[in-house]
Amino acid sequence: MRVDIIHLADEAETIRFGEDIARALRPGDLIALSGDLGAGKSTFARALIRAVADDEFLEVPSPTFTLVQSYALRIPIAHFDLYRIAEAAELDELGLEEALEDGVCLVEWPERAEDALPAERLTLRFLHEGSGRRVEIEAPDAIAARVRRTLDLRAFLTDAGYPDARRRHLTGDASVRAYEHAYVDGQRFVLMDSPRHIPGPILENGKYYQQIAHIAEDVRPFVAIAAYLGNRGLAAPAVFHRDLDRGILLLEDLGTDGVLDEEGRPIAERYLESVALLAELHRQPATATIPIGDGTDYRVPDFDHDAMQIEVSLLTDWYLPWRTGHNASDTLRAEYRAIWTGLVNRLASAEKKLLLRDFHSPNIIWRPQAQGIDRVGIIDFQDAMIGPTAYDVASLVQDARVDVPAELAQRLMERYLKLRALSENFDRDAFLEAWHIMAAQRNCKLVGIWVRLMQRDGKPAYMRHMPRTLENLRIALGHPCLSPLRDWCRKAGILSDES
Repeated sequence: MRVDIIHLADEAETIRFGEDIARALRPGDLIALSGDLGAGKSTFARALIRAVADDEFLEVPSPTFTLVQSYALRIPIAHFDLYRIAEAAELDELGLEEALEDGVCLVEWPERAEDALPAERLTLRFLHEGSGRRVEIEAPDAIAARVRRTLDLRAFLTDAGYPDARRRHLTGDASVRAYEHAYVDGQRFVLMDSPRHIPGPILENGKYYQQIAHIAEDVRPFVAIAAYLGNRGLAAPAVFHRDLDRGILLLEDLGTDGVLDEEGRPIAERYLESVALLAELHRQPATATIPIGDGTDYRVPDFDHDAMQIEVSLLTDWYLPWRTGHNASDTLRAEYRAIWTGLVNRLASAEKKLLLRDFHSPNIIWRPQAQGIDRVGIIDFQDAMIGPTAYDVASLVQDARVDVPAELAQRLMERYLKLRALSENFDRDAFLEAWHIMAAQRNCKLVGIWVRLMQRDGKPAYMRHMPRTLENLRIALGHPCLSPLRDWCRKAGILSDES
């Protein structure tokens, strides 16, 4: 258990502390609130609940007489007051265990049921100290790490000149990154929380997965690529403040409109403008070395053979064992790897420029106030590489998160090809071959990622994308150069004989 102490000067700092802890919560957390009367426990609890609700005027009554007050929020919260319970067994009747299954519990007067509360909890003791109060924070290492991180984010905002910024949840993603909105005097920013990757097990040539696949391990690539795109007239967020060592950035807020309608379907105009942006990006020469602004440079990695192979190996490492119930044989793996070596070799002469890597609906912001391709905001590009331009076109046309109607997919391809035909030395046939190879590569990676997110990371919701990904793979395998991979997929039971 770790104990830290912080000092809160007044009620305003107590409210900010409640907002900060709200950003560290996970379902299953219990926060025990103890300490002096009038030291700020209720103020803290009210601020935390309102922050999760994103409603600063939410009515938050004291549970003194009701014993428990529940809130059906983004993360459900149950606020308990145990002062009036006669014995710890009453917690069962109040539903503490059930509330912790998918939500968070705030418990005032925890000492009334000390032995009945989970040992793994966050304890906050509020004590008067002069005109302010002292808070003693006690928590196991995993929870303490989250608390320290959210307090680091507050310190970053203070150092940036925004100590009073109001913090609200924005989104997370499939990685360790998380995003918040930070409000300052009516202006809204995006706060990016991207701690350094923890190295995984060594896989090949002394390298772990992130190194082989060229996954960004800190925020330096994001800062570099944001500047690169901005200098080329594309709408990437400006970086206003940064802490490269701690992995925290304060970014321009490009907006909240996306490229999908209210039913989650693609808006044709927005997808067509997005593919026009790709045509413009691919028209320009790529620069591999980009200044960071701190006296150092960032070298954009190549989408090389090893990176492509380690990504497609997710199919044999994760997807096949899940689908068949047993590990893929060494023979099946060797055949698969050899096929992909041949396909990667076919890409040797393909057009190569900067590829954004995840250019699809979750990572595109629509800016209706702008004109032309400036209406397309790009927000996820830290894993950018130099590689076949066809990859990003495949990423958009075969959007991993949404069904793109065949008619719209065809229009997207036609618009891109028409715009690129204006470029010198653009080879349409070579591009279409590369498109099918890159589409197949991406989908072979994704089927493994969906299973890995479910089994390793506890994120089963991504499995809803599996049927779409398999259908996209079937389409990608339609090119003659991919017939060996198509035959292998049938042999492995991934595709039916009719596919």
